Amino acid sequence: MKLTTVRGEVLLAAADEGIVGRTLREGKIHLHVDRNFYFGVRSDRKLFVNSLRMCTIANLVGENVVTIAEREGFVDRENVLIIEGVPYAQFTILER
Repeated sequence: MKLTTVRGEVLLAAADEGIVGRTLREGKIHLHVDRNFYFGVRSDRKLFVNSLRMCTIANLVGENVVTIAEREGFVDRENVLIIEGVPYAQFTILER
């Protein structure tokens, strides 16, 4: 996962380790799970959940990270895209 600040927003990008570097394709959708964007540090569940609570924007790829975000109430499964069998979710917190 990688936590960065962009224009005053806290961006969390996280992907399951096994899909980093892959390009996922589904119809017109192409998503490259770029190591430079999605990977900064390896994290455990606790660090990841704390990062979800801190961020204002999240970009999540993979069954593990999307499921954790869903269980913690950040993502609704019905709004998750499936790209080449891999869950992909984004969310934004508009106000804190």
